[in-house]
Amino acid sequence: MRILVLGDVVGEPGRRLVETHLPTLRRELKVDFVIVNGENAAHGHGISARIAESWLAEFGVDVITTGNHAFDVKDIATLFQKESRLLRPANYPPGTPGSGYVKLHTATGQEVLVINLLGRVHMPPCDDPFRTADAILAKERADLVVVDMHAEATSEAQAMGWHLDGRTAAVLGSHTHVPTLDTKVLPGGTAYVTDIGMVGPYEGVIGMKKEASLSRFLKVKGDKFEVAEGDLQLHAVLVATEGRKAVSIERVIRTL
Repeated sequence: MRILVLGDVVGEPGRRLVETHLPTLRRELKVDFVIVNGENAAHGHGISARIAESWLAEFGVDVITTGNHAFDVKDIATLFQKESRLLRPANYPPGTPGSGYVKLHTATGQEVLVINLLGRVHMPPCDDPFRTADAILAKERADLVVVDMHAEATSEAQAMGWHLDGRTAAVLGSHTHVPTLDTKVLPGGTAYVTDIGMVGPYEGVIGMKKEASLSRFLKVKGDKFEVAEGDLQLHAVLVATEGRKAVSIERVIRTL
């Protein structure tokens, strides 16, 4: 099975990359299943119902994951409640709208379990992602398990990879918007990368205009963030599996 996972989509430039390249990538790379992290898709913060619904209906996205900006857009909680393919972190507190994992059947007949987790280091308060993952895997069964580990600290993402090695087909990091070079298959058969990178404008600072980002370090009160516009790059990883384990992971990059 071939699973394509896109990093954090940032603003309108990121959406343009997805909508331009994803249908072609799905066909050219013979992709069976697509996961996209959409938590920054709306103006750089959160995701709207219109964006999520169009990706799922028109552009070949099977599951949308999010992170600490999951609920930034007003009224998005309603869609989290009714659309099981739009995930928020599974280790958000009980009572949070929506779900942190979903099981879906592919056209090949295999069942894929996608789990969305949020790190705790330098992040908003949430429950333990390690024990949350353990609890989900103790009660859910699927042919393949893919985890989006939305974490700030590289150490926490790496620790999750080792924690789940051999129990999932992939643990793939998101959130920092900076692609890392450590794509590998761990000894137990789990594909891993600390951060996929982002789908968006690389000319700024993590997707935002560099002037506003610099002001956060140079002024008492920083300027308002605005999504950057140039050097548009789509960053993703393609995971190939046999049975319940990964056999390869490779980076996929496209530009506009």
